[in-house]
Amino acid sequence: MRVGIIGAGPAGLSAAYELAANGVSVIVFEQDALFVGGISRTVEYKGYRFDIGGHRFFSKSPEIEKFWSELLGDDLLTRQRLSRIFYGGKFYDYPLKAGNAFRNMGLLNTVTCIADYAKAKTFPKSKVVSFEDWVVNNFGEKLYRMFFKTYTEKVWGVDCKDISADWAGQRIKGLTLGSAIKNALWPQRSPDKGVIKTLIDEFRYPRLGPGMLWERVRDEVVQHRGEVRMGQKVVEIVCRGSKAVEVITQSVDGRRDSVTIDALISSMPMRSLVRALGSAATPSVQTAAEALKYRDFLTVALILDERKVSDDNWIYIHDPNVKVGRIQNFKNWSPFMVPDQEKTCLGMEYFCFEGDGLWSSSDHDLLALGESELRSIGLLKNQRVLDGTVVRVPKAYPVYDDSYQRNVKTIVDELSGIASNIQLVGRNGMHRYNNQDHAMMTGFLSARNILGADFDLWAVNGDAEYLEEVDDDRLTPRRISQAKFGS
Repeated sequence: MRVGIIGAGPAGLSAAYELAANGVSVIVFEQDALFVGGISRTVEYKGYRFDIGGHRFFSKSPEIEKFWSELLGDDLLTRQRLSRIFYGGKFYDYPLKAGNAFRNMGLLNTVTCIADYAKAKTFPKSKVVSFEDWVVNNFGEKLYRMFFKTYTEKVWGVDCKDISADWAGQRIKGLTLGSAIKNALWPQRSPDKGVIKTLIDEFRYPRLGPGMLWERVRDEVVQHRGEVRMGQKVVEIVCRGSKAVEVITQSVDGRRDSVTIDALISSMPMRSLVRALGSAATPSVQTAAEALKYRDFLTVALILDERKVSDDNWIYIHDPNVKVGRIQNFKNWSPFMVPDQEKTCLGMEYFCFEGDGLWSSSDHDLLALGESELRSIGLLKNQRVLDGTVVRVPKAYPVYDDSYQRNVKTIVDELSGIASNIQLVGRNGMHRYNNQDHAMMTGFLSARNILGADFDLWAVNGDAEYLEEVDDDRLTPRRISQAKFGS
């Protein structure tokens, strides 16, 4: 049996690892010519390493945590979290610290927030459709406008009223004003099953960034005689008899190649997958796929002639007067990310749409914008910017608009009739905005399906836990979590 895997990100490489370790022939097709890991890759520029978005290694899945530990060993560092929110010219600790928050907000704003929260709890919106509805119900109007609205609209480029409540429920699940205040007064130092992911204050991180993990996983796949083909964009998937039988790729120089397959695991954007299926996809599936939307992303990495800028791992920028959405301080994630400890490398993160003004700006202009906004915020004063680079990431975030669920359902429901041997995994493959551990779990379970199990990949929740009740004759989540990878 030969299995094709589209994408060398967390989902694709996890599937490849599991299959190759069990003696299955696998070929991974990765569009990027240099980096594995998808948006969990680590980019290197003149010895400076930076993460695309910042990836904390924390999961409620024991299996995922064990995998990270086994692959990275002593290269997996334990880090204390420090993140803040910049709003109204002030820095707020996040997770909230009561004294800091009350001092910054002042008495009037604090009282208003409490009153709005009480109002929301007493008279909640009965129909929760949008992100705005969900947050106002859980936090009140004032806190929504201070700490959610501006940042969220920067990330997605649309009004919060046009973002599905599903996104809020998924990304800030379990977080309410009550839980935030409780954490502010009695912080939880040791993450466990009961901790809300948003509030954890300790996490693990690879010494040289998350790409270090995925480079090792790639090497393990190759060591087990699997193939990882870089710079290969999947442009066509040939189907016969309701099966995908051939994958056609195109390299950067335009050369095409084809590979016959018996099964296919796809982590490529769902819209791109349907386009690659061509006429095999029904008109309804094609229409649904074209209606799916994505948000793109770019990082402006600035190298500063300064030993220490701040203690933050990252800062959320809620100020509407600047375009930057988040700032990463890579040396504070791991000192090994910066080759000269007298210097600092900051990542200015901008959310955009491919082809818009930000995306189309020259690298020179983006570097100038990043420096200007860093000085405007006050993190950069007299220090010099020595150098910098720009990394653009298309389709970084699947958009949760009011029609995405219907479109995804149409595609998934009809895909089995088009090509029953295709499994969808990962963030873009499933059009689900989830974290690295979720993507990994879908990859592992898709591989186990090929090995004889029968998992519903859509039953993996945002905490990388498999929730569907299963029969005793199938692998169960308990047995999986106790099993050694590749055994």
